[in-house]
Formats: sequence, C-alpha cells, structure tokens
Amino acid sequence: MKKSLLKPLAFAVTLSLCGVAAAATDTFNIQDLNSKIDPCSDFNGFVNAKWVAANPIPADRTRWGSFDALREDSLKAQRIIVEAAAKSAADAKAGSIEQKIGYLYATGMNEAAIDKAGFDPIKPQLARIAALKTPADIATYISDTYAQGTPVLFRFGGNADFKDSDKQIAYAGQGGLGLPTPDYYTKPDYEKIRVAYVAHIAKLLQLTGVSAADAKTQADAAMKFETRLAAVSLPPTEMRKPENRYHFISIADADKVTPHFDWATFFKTQHADVTDGFSLSQPAFFGEVDKMLTDVPAAQWQAYLRFHAINNAAAYLSKPFQQEDFAFNKSTLNGQKEMEVRWKISLATVNESMGMALGELYVAKNFSPDSKQRAEQLVNNLRAAYKSRIENLEWMSAATKQKALEKWATFVPKIGYPDKWRDWSGLQLTPDNYFANVHAADKFNYDYMVGKIGKPVDRTEWGMTPQTVNAYYNSQKNEIVFPAAILQPPFFSATADDALNYGGIGAVIGHEMGHGYDDQGSKFDAKGNNVNWWTDADRKAFEERTAKLAAQFNGYEALPGKFVNGQLTMGENIGDLGGLNAAYDALQMALKNNPKEANEKIDGYTQDQRFFLNWARVWRGNIRPEAQLTSLNTDPHAPAQFRAIGAPSNMAAFAQAFQCKAGSNMVRASDKQVKIW
Repeated sequence: MKKSLLKPLAFAVTLSLCGVAAAATDTFNIQDLNSKIDPCSDFNGFVNAKWVAANPIPADRTRWGSFDALREDSLKAQRIIVEAAAKSAADAKAGSIEQKIGYLYATGMNEAAIDKAGFDPIKPQLARIAALKTPADIATYISDTYAQGTPVLFRFGGNADFKDSDKQIAYAGQGGLGLPTPDYYTKPDYEKIRVAYVAHIAKLLQLTGVSAADAKTQADAAMKFETRLAAVSLPPTEMRKPENRYHFISIADADKVTPHFDWATFFKTQHADVTDGFSLSQPAFFGEVDKMLTDVPAAQWQAYLRFHAINNAAAYLSKPFQQEDFAFNKSTLNGQKEMEVRWKISLATVNESMGMALGELYVAKNFSPDSKQRAEQLVNNLRAAYKSRIENLEWMSAATKQKALEKWATFVPKIGYPDKWRDWSGLQLTPDNYFANVHAADKFNYDYMVGKIGKPVDRTEWGMTPQTVNAYYNSQKNEIVFPAAILQPPFFSATADDALNYGGIGAVIGHEMGHGYDDQGSKFDAKGNNVNWWTDADRKAFEERTAKLAAQFNGYEALPGKFVNGQLTMGENIGDLGGLNAAYDALQMALKNNPKEANEKIDGYTQDQRFFLNWARVWRGNIRPEAQLTSLNTDPHAPAQFRAIGAPSNMAAFAQAFQCKAGSNMVRASDKQVKIW
C-alpha cells in the first residue's frame, strides 16, 4: 500500500474480497484452458496456467491477474476524468470538486516544482523534532502532529462502538512500526530485510543532510526503538479478534496506563468529543510506550520521530526521496521492478485524498442503472440461497439458527455508489503546491473523521470508493458493499449466461454475506454489536469445522518452505466456502426457471462446469516472490491459486460436474472435507 501523510485507520471490522488478482470479457474463452492438465488434479492449472504463462507481471507491478487487469481498466477511466479536470481547473467553478481534483492531480504531475522544493516542506517539522528534550515535549509533539492529520507512534480514529453500534467512539491502537509485522524484528528469516531497513532509514536521513556516520547511529537507534514496540505488538492473527481490538476505558483509567501521556489533553488538541471514555485497544502496548517516554533518551526518540516524519512524506517530496521510498517499500519488500509512471502516482494521490469525490465523477460516466438493477437481483437470489442453507444446517440448533436468521434478515446491501455524496466545500487546495495540497487534504479528512466521534453512526456512509475493484462486509453495520468497478466481467455481465455471473459476482456476494458468519464476524449480532448469540454446543461444533478449514489451508505451500497461515486467512476462507456453496445453490434456482439454458452446453461445457470455471478464472494471477512473502505474513486473504481450488475441493457438486473420482486432488477425503455454512 502506498503511504500517505494520513495512514489508514484499522479498527473497523471490515472484511474485503481480495488482496490480489484477467482481462475482462463477457464470455469465457475456452482457448485459455490447458487440456494437458486434469481439472480433477489441478483445477487452477487447468483454468489459469496458460493465461498466467502468457501474461507476465508488468515491471511496475508486484502481481498481475483478474483483479489487477480490471483495476487497470478502472485507472484508465479515472485518468480521463482527472486529466480533463486538470486541463479545465482554472476555468472550473470555484470550489467545485472538479477544480479541486484538477488542482491536486496537476500539482502531482508537476515534477519540476516537486523536485525544486526538495525536502523544504518538512523542514519545520524536522526542526521541531530537533528541539524535543523532555517526555512532555514528546507527548505534546505527538498530539500536535496528529492534529495536523499526520499520525505518529500509534493509531487513532473513530469507529462504531463494538458494544453499541449506533454510537461512534474513539479508538487508540498499536502502531508505529515500519516493517510488515512484529516477527520481522526478531525472526532469523527476516535478517536481510532488517539490514535493508536500517540502511533505508539511514539513506532517508542522509537525504535531509545528516552525515553518513550520524545517519547510521540514528538508524540503529530507530530500529532498536521499533524493536521494543514490536515486542508488545500483537501479530496479525491476534489482531483479527474483536476482543483484541476493543478495550473501553475512562479517560482517568487510561491515564493510569499512561501517566506520562495525558489523554484529555490529546483529545482536546484533536477537537475530539470524548467524555465517557474510549477504546484503548491494546493497553499493554500503551503501557510500554509510557515507559519509553521516561526511559528512552530524547536523542533516540528524535531519531525515531525524525525517520518517520521523512518516511511518511517521502512519496510527496523530490525524486531522491521517492526513489528511496520505492527502493525499500516496493522493491525490497515486494519485488517491484520499476516505479509506476507519474500519472498513476498522481492519480493514486487523488484517490487517497479525494477518492469519494473522484467516485462521484466516475459513476456519472462509467456505471449504468441496468447494472445496478441486475446486481440487486443477484443479491436477492443469493440472500434466498444463504437463508435456505442456514435453515438446513444439520449441526446447528434451532435457537442459534433463529439468531443467525435474524442477522440474515438485517443484511444491508449497497451497490454501485452511495445514495448521498460527501461535502468537500471545506477543503482548500491550490494550483501550485503539491505537498501543501496533500497535507491540506490529510488534515481535512482527519478532521472529518474525528468530527464523527461522539455522534450517531451514519449507516449510509461507504467505506470504499465506487472506482475500487473490490467488495467488503462491515460487521458493525451488517452491510455488504459492491462498488461499481467490480460489477464488470469477469465478475459480472448483463449479457453473460447465468453460470458465469453466479460463479463470478454471485460468489462474491455470497462471500461477503459469509463474512457475517465467519470466525470473527459471527461474534457480532444482527445490530452489529459484539455479543455472543451462540449456544456453547453450537460454537464448539462451528470451531471444530473451522479447525479443519485451517488445517486445509495450512497445508498449501505458497513458497518453498512457506505455507499459508490458516488462522490469518480463516475469515476469507470461510467466506469463499460459504459464498461459493450459496452461489451454486442460487444458480440451480435460476436454472429451474430456465430449463433450456440448464440443459444446454456452451463451448462444450455445462452450466455447472462454467460456474466453477469462472470462479477459478476470477483468481487467476501471478505474484512476485517478495510480495508473496509479505502477503503470507500480513494478508488475511490466501494466495489466489489456493482460493481457486480451496472451496471447490470441498464441494460434491464440483466432483460431480467434472466427474472427479475419490482420491483426486480436487476431491478431499470425507474426514477432511469441510462443510460449514
């Protein structure tokens, strides 16, 4: 993910479809199939191997596949919009989103001005860091920097209360690390990355005029600082659990955890309405931070804060900073060969800073009412299929089924784009200063987020822009959201046969519904509150099934000696399994109403076969080894090739469709077969 001055908040219980992934066509091209591979042995290879071999990863990418190709199409459509806005910005209506987007994009494209500015934009911040001497100075700096829309050391923001989903409260959580996970700071596997990271810190410091020797000393100090933070930071598997992301506490009790960091002062500086209390989500982390305020020398604090001030800004400074940012974060960690072209970088800034405003312009040109209507029909069909599956579960008691169905009844689908658009009138941008524009947008967005704390939750608000090729579920709103950009082939087409649509967007819809019943989403009720609605016996039966799914994915080797983490990817794997089963059931319902299509083969394949073929096509893709390693450690989504086969190998319908025999790779033994929803 590209860094911004305002890093994304990670407290919302939101689960998305993809962390990766063929070019968009309405029909399935059977020439892509590899007839030399037995679908019962390697279904992903049968469907995707030829395409992957013929479509290498572009030099400016870390992966390439179905999602990526569709995202590229979305970027091209967005480029037309932002370039038109930039050309007409001077003549556009003053204060309009067209003018603001135009200014932001145009200043991002003005590389000469960006290079001329060097690191001047952050010199005042660096000077302030150099003047820090006492714990009080450091605490004040953290508060003031946050208030400017530039987070440091920990994460802070607003989100629905886990125990009262109608109310927005403040959350403070662990953060402050520059490496992907806490394991990177200690495990021998990542020693080379640690060495490269220290060199990266030193290089950024040197770019601001620090001598090589001093930069090395400061880099070592910053690394030691982060290593100490990492020791009290929860790993990604633990951070998936709601109980580890919520710890409501009064301000007075929070001050007992951090006696050298006054929370009332912090909230006042942020203009945050926090009176009854807030979630100090990982108290042990903050307890250690408080100790560090007193026992870590000011010089070490300065080294840490100085590096992060530069690091957070690097992508918006002159070329040497951008190149060093790329060298470590994109190349070392993820294997990317070349930087993206400038228009993509500038467009990414527009999406980070004014994504929903750009979405308003995007849907006006790129989304039809017909697509929304057809997608709504598919959602209704998937809802019916999922309801039937819940009602017919053999392992769940009537009491828990009733609660599950109550949750089902309150699912809120959102399709295409929001019903109302955000007001951008308070954002002031200029035609001649890129860094200032980015900073202004960061502060504007931060103030917007903080301004919601203490107020009722706005359930109409979206957490993803319409131009995003993805989908998500939010358990606190119990909503499933499908942006306009994903409602295209290979996921969805109004002219495609039912099998392709149900194997594509139908499975996506079912996947997002499934998040409401995955290992963590199932801990939230119909109203979006974190309460237990299960009987003990049913929860035990559920966890016995999910343990088998974890074991299945633990067995998938993504890199030599590196396996998928079945616990980290559990939620997505449950979503895939339940979603694909529900989509298959919905397809059968649709085919009952269309017996002619049900009995016809298309290109020699039945509707059942085309259903599974399109599911696998969605997950076709390739990824660089470095990016794969990072994803294995951080991404709650399993690698694409295993998503293509994981759920189908548990379904009798797949074995029947392709006439696979017991013992085949795609037919899991009865004692290992996973059936949950």
